[in-house]
Amino acid sequence: MIILFHKDDKVLQTEGLQGIDGMSITKALLAVAAKFPFETIVWCDVRLKENLNREVLPTILHHKRLLYSFNASESNYLDGIIGFAEEASPFIPVKKDVKYPTWQMSSHVGVVHAEIVNAFAEFLYVSDGFDYFLNSFAKRAMRAGLLCYSEPDLLTGTITESDWKRADIFDTFRFVRQHYRMRWTSLLLLDMILFKRKFPILPYLVSVFHKKRESDENAFSAIAISSSKNIIQSGTIDVIIPTIGRKPHLYNVLKDLAAQTYMPKKVIIVEQNPDPSSASELDYLTTEKWPFEIDHMFTHRSGVCAARNVALMRTDSDFVFMADDDIRFDANLIADVFDYFRMTGNEVIQVAGPQPDEKIKENQILQYSVLSSGLVFLKHKCLDGIWFNPGFEFGYGEDKDFGMQLRNKGYDILLVPFVRVIHLKAPMGGFRVKPPFAWADEVPLPKPSPTVMLFMIRNFTLEQVLGYKLIYFFKNYGKKNSLNPYTAYRNFKKQWERSEFWAKELGKR
Repeated sequence: MIILFHKDDKVLQTEGLQGIDGMSITKALLAVAAKFPFETIVWCDVRLKENLNREVLPTILHHKRLLYSFNASESNYLDGIIGFAEEASPFIPVKKDVKYPTWQMSSHVGVVHAEIVNAFAEFLYVSDGFDYFLNSFAKRAMRAGLLCYSEPDLLTGTITESDWKRADIFDTFRFVRQHYRMRWTSLLLLDMILFKRKFPILPYLVSVFHKKRESDENAFSAIAISSSKNIIQSGTIDVIIPTIGRKPHLYNVLKDLAAQTYMPKKVIIVEQNPDPSSASELDYLTTEKWPFEIDHMFTHRSGVCAARNVALMRTDSDFVFMADDDIRFDANLIADVFDYFRMTGNEVIQVAGPQPDEKIKENQILQYSVLSSGLVFLKHKCLDGIWFNPGFEFGYGEDKDFGMQLRNKGYDILLVPFVRVIHLKAPMGGFRVKPPFAWADEVPLPKPSPTVMLFMIRNFTLEQVLGYKLIYFFKNYGKKNSLNPYTAYRNFKKQWERSEFWAKELGKR
């Protein structure tokens, strides 16, 4: 292990080697990685030397394809306005008291394996300041399968230093230009004018002369993921399936589960039918023999949030598979997922769910920005204090909100595109009835949907919400509205305000 202590982008002290004092920390990291390709490299601002948690360093890289850092200040290096350019991302609102997935890295303290740096070296810029270098590295490398985290356990004790370097407005515009599509630079300028009452014309014009930075999405393909962590205890797994009006499709799911080489312990089925005179139609649950326990609950209460919450409360195994009632999969699904639990050491695995003729674009294990609640496997311990918020019932966003709750508890969501189920997107059953929303007859209707608004105000930064607001206005401008910009925005503002009102009402449930 090699430790580089630095200040003001210069190496001041080292442990594990000599002869690079006074060198640029950016240059030193690249040089050390090239010379010592089998070493773990740690960097730490010299002002945090006494706070460096040396106990975690030998084991924190439980496999090589990891990058950790931590920003000791309340904010991150890049200004919060970066949320204007990444308005739908869970990687912007970093929660500082847990391990949190993000590309937002820091020069304060961090750790990476030299092999990772070397694999990406041709896309790295030695002239960058160290904070900019790390953020640029992680932003592009995350798309290639590098798993990046803010990790508070890298530091211990009380931190009194407050004079930390942050990106100025020129660096922020430059970062957006180099790492996003060109349109986001213009949108950032417009957002700054409209919502911050600032006019950064010069930073915008300077940024135009920078080129977008390249990367290779297969840069780390030769670096195997092989975790030294053991997250599997008993290895038992329960399956939960909410269902409504899909009797034949659910039967196929149960048959696929019964054919598994790694057998689930229990399958929990919450069957819904809002007709008060109805009874269960799932006769095959009792007329056929199944190689696992079936816990069947029939209810007249409809709603997928309620159904999943009830099912989750009835789980007691080491792992849980949250499944949809219209998927098909082969006999090795659960066994394959457990292989990836062992390989990654991660507590949440999302499998791919293409439709029958759909192709999967991803070819790497990735930190996923969304969660599909019918295609996810997770440790039972992850569920402590987490639930499907009833405010999203019959709307949109409960899956994504559940995913944000997991991240805010310190659990990352990894997409494993190599494990797939076929998502049939079967037609809805005949007795699916969506109750009318309380705002259904309002004029004007709240826009966006209050459940979308609820998700944003629960989980995103102010800049992300405002950035979404501007884009939503442009996308809907001229659709059933006046082409007069003033009139169109006045009407839009009323719809947005009603959406905020109803989102707050939904949040009280």
